[in-house]
Amino acid sequence: MSHARSDNPTGATSPGTPEVPGVEVPGTGPLTTDPTTTSPPTTKKRRPTRVSGAWAAAIVAIVLLAFLLVFILQNLDSVTVHFLGMAGNLPLGIAMLLAALGGMVVIALVGGARIMQLRKQTKRQRR
Repeated sequence: MSHARSDNPTGATSPGTPEVPGVEVPGTGPLTTDPTTTSPPTTKKRRPTRVSGAWAAAIVAIVLLAFLLVFILQNLDSVTVHFLGMAGNLPLGIAMLLAALGGMVVIALVGGARIMQLRKQTKRQRR
């Protein structure tokens, strides 16, 4: 066993490194801990994952549902709603919620039709 000093933190010498007393091998010198010469470790920016996106969406949905619940509970006055020859009494908040949902359905149908139109056009261009 050799009694030569090893600058390796684990105490082991790397293969191919000659153990010559008094000779410094480049890259094997003592570690410097001077804070003025060391740079902070670089941190890689993590890309958001699908799970983190789902959590963010769930939190936004919970907040929106809380606001919706408050809106409905503050608008409980009964109103008469007339639609396609039918009439009924509903709380104002529920009537407005149903109107908003109806608008969302119309927008979804128009958007879906446009997506199908663009897919057909893309298929024709590929041929």
